[in-house]
Amino acid sequence: MRFHKYHALGNDYLVMNPADYPSWQAPTPEQIRVICHRNFGAGSDGILWGPLPSAKARFGLRIFNPDGSEAEKSGNGLRIFSRFLYDQKLAGDQPFTIETPGGVVESLVMQQGQMITVEMGRVTFLSDGIPVAGPRREVLNERFTLQGREFTFCAAGIGNPHCVIVLPEISAALARQYGPEIEVHPNFPNRINVQFLKVLDRQNVQIEIWERGAGYTLASGSSSSASAAVARRLGLVDPKLTVHMPGGRIGIEIAPDYAIKMTGPVTRVAEGQLHAELFSVSV
Repeated sequence: MRFHKYHALGNDYLVMNPADYPSWQAPTPEQIRVICHRNFGAGSDGILWGPLPSAKARFGLRIFNPDGSEAEKSGNGLRIFSRFLYDQKLAGDQPFTIETPGGVVESLVMQQGQMITVEMGRVTFLSDGIPVAGPRREVLNERFTLQGREFTFCAAGIGNPHCVIVLPEISAALARQYGPEIEVHPNFPNRINVQFLKVLDRQNVQIEIWERGAGYTLASGSSSSASAAVARRLGLVDPKLTVHMPGGRIGIEIAPDYAIKMTGPVTRVAEGQLHAELFSVSV
């Protein structure tokens, strides 16, 4: 059972081609948890299951979190999957489309696979498109209190949901402390990805990330896209900016309609085989 491992700024995924798994419709949540486990499995921040047939795009893709849940979209995952398609000579250096449950994106592989641009789609701030509980509205500068501390947050959807909290100072410890509680907050019926954002200047922001279903994460493409869009909507940044994360930097361009173009690197790590014995352990 073959897999291909890549990372995008330290956010690592295993690409598993369904053609290599003829007896699987898709990995089960139990299999996903074992495969992604850092001690009992191959270790990753998720699984990219594709390419799949698609009526809307050239390639279809499903994205699984390490807790066994399914993600609608992943910016880093899409860049990694694009690099995999390029490495397997299934795609070249011309733009191509990928369908995920969070929508269709267009991808362009550059620099022999080292750099990839993904047209991520349009960000929405409307509660029913994210989703956020309550009446239909733009979710901007709302408040909740966690562990005795009040936060002002904005929410955004880009095929998957995001909660963005702008603060003067941020840290990994902050994301680890509050991220788990925000992820499952009653405001967010489908759970939510969490970003703590610091504005550095008009062209640069910094974020710390708690990813839904994965936990603390070194980098995230969709989080970069959503955070940049929120900062732009609040008037804090220019339409072209760099998002700084613990794992590295992603370039974001924001159109007037909040369509996002994301550009960042991908690194090929390894290829290997999963042994059936792996699944004798439950995690």
